[in-house]
Amino acid sequence: MESDQLRRLLGKMKLFSKPHPWHGINIGDEAPNVIKVFIEIVPGDTMKYELDKESGYLKVDRPQRFSNICPVPYGFVPQTLCAEEVGRYCMENSGYDNIEGDGDPLDICVLTERNLPHGNLILDAIPIGGLRMIDGEEADDKVIAVLQGDASFGHIRDISEAPEHLVERLSHYFLTYKESPFGNEKRKCKITDIYGRKGAKEVINFSRVDYNNEFNMAKRELLKILRQELK
Repeated sequence: MESDQLRRLLGKMKLFSKPHPWHGINIGDEAPNVIKVFIEIVPGDTMKYELDKESGYLKVDRPQRFSNICPVPYGFVPQTLCAEEVGRYCMENSGYDNIEGDGDPLDICVLTERNLPHGNLILDAIPIGGLRMIDGEEADDKVIAVLQGDASFGHIRDISEAPEHLVERLSHYFLTYKESPFGNEKRKCKITDIYGRKGAKEVINFSRVDYNNEFNMAKRELLKILRQELK
């Protein structure tokens, strides 16, 4: 009952202010089969943008250091968090120990034939798999999805059906986008395996559990305050 009341109240508040992309956009009623995605960067961006968690606006993280660019639109899944459960799931499936979630929303790449001219937008996507990536000692999964209704990729339901060269390009990008071309920096990132649709749905579900564990208390407190104000 409380969650329904909170949803209605927050829905009214959205009419008068811009929702926070991480917290204010619903992941979708069909999740994890179909999910909302907030796109931060698109192919061709020479800057790396990321969400400013406090304000909800995109910020410049850094210029792309070298010629390596993300080959597909890239962003995160709203109302997700990579924390304890995502870290535990990563350890169970990667064979590595002492892994924690990176404390960020779940990253996602979206395959589409269409050119998106800029980020800072939302779209509906169908998860088909992902890259189990570890950055240092942090789980940093990259879910791979297809744009719902896309003419070239929209029919794909598992990563085994996706073009192999595109998955390889994504793997190469995430393994090298932090590296110097001169080889004077030790590689921190590794991809332990590539998983299919079932694994992607499990990662999404665990990231939703982590999000709820972290933020449900704050939402309950907000509902309590709103109730008091409405008396």
